[in-house]
Amino acid sequence: MIYGLLGKTLKHSFSPEIHSCFGSYKYELFEREEQEIEELIQRKDVAGFNITIPYKKAVMQYCDEIEENALKIGAVNTVIKREGKVLGYNTDFYGFQYQLKRASIEVENKKVVILGDGATSQTVEAVLCFLKAKEVLKFSRSGERTFQELSSHYDAEIIINCTPVGMYPHNLETIIDLKDFSRLEGVCDVVYNPHRTALLLQARELGIKHSDGLPMLVVQAKAAAELFMDKKISEVITEKVIQKLRRKTENIILIGMPGSGKSTLGKALAEKLSRKHIDTDSEIEKKAGKSIPAIFDSEGEEAFRKLEREVILEFGKMTGIVLSTGGGSVLDERNYLPLKQNGRIYFLNRKLEDLPIQGRPLSKGGLSSLKKMQEIRLPKYQRFSDVEIQNGKIDESVEKILEDFNENIDH
Repeated sequence: MIYGLLGKTLKHSFSPEIHSCFGSYKYELFEREEQEIEELIQRKDVAGFNITIPYKKAVMQYCDEIEENALKIGAVNTVIKREGKVLGYNTDFYGFQYQLKRASIEVENKKVVILGDGATSQTVEAVLCFLKAKEVLKFSRSGERTFQELSSHYDAEIIINCTPVGMYPHNLETIIDLKDFSRLEGVCDVVYNPHRTALLLQARELGIKHSDGLPMLVVQAKAAAELFMDKKISEVITEKVIQKLRRKTENIILIGMPGSGKSTLGKALAEKLSRKHIDTDSEIEKKAGKSIPAIFDSEGEEAFRKLEREVILEFGKMTGIVLSTGGGSVLDERNYLPLKQNGRIYFLNRKLEDLPIQGRPLSKGGLSSLKKMQEIRLPKYQRFSDVEIQNGKIDESVEKILEDFNENIDH
């Protein structure tokens, strides 16, 4: 029998891979228009499926029985066919509960703001009420409370984003500024691609507990798999699946002085991990149709930095790559969020006298020029990076990075 995921656009779904970790059943993606839902339900070879936006409400009319939680929420995200009946469930409820617990975000007796009023927000609201939140307020673009009214609720202690704002491919978009909220203790986003939305990156900068939507995604899938197979799955397996997905999709980002070995080390890491290696300088040359020295000579550094930012914005959206950046990428603070949203950033440090200068427009002045450059850039490398690596022998540096990456993937 076949199981799967029903939705309108599913190209970037993690669900098949997640379900392959929980069971050996066949799992497919069912991209359908709303009028095609009934036909899918009637297929004899389909024993059940998960449902994502925009069909969590629409599928309810085809269910013979709906569990109490799903009825209260008014949305179904899992159906199974059993003994001639179509049964509807909402496993997102358990997924969001787990997301809060895993991030150590306490909601009992707290004032909570939910951004968005769709089906997912109804699930989140149900969980918050179950966990005895003191007050739960929902805001949206045109609902009962609009985003413009948030200014009257800057005393909120928890914020949950249930909108698609900031989700791939509209990375780094945001609705609010967390600095406005003086009592904020926790921030959750149901978005899981990118790993860190602008909202979560700001929470991280402010030292506020936060979580992306991946734990919710994995646990709702686990609960659905338990329904599909009619058996319990250990929480240990759940955590292994979360970590597996983190390792597979988190980027490794390399920054450092010109000639510090970013491209060479990047290629070695990519080969070791069977990943794609992207070099921003090479991509800039492709985009411009000329070499970097030629860009500097004909258009100047400002034009080069503009191209560099465009390339970083483009490739920062990707997942599961090794990205080697140009030595001056840290000069523009705006490059930090695009790099950090999906990546762990490594600063490759190397002795100045070991840095090559040939073919590098800003290194022409030799050692004295490099010293001045390092004085300016060192604080910026340290600001951008999660980890500093003394880059000597390639094999040793690769092992150091991989050891850190595997141990700290959730950070």
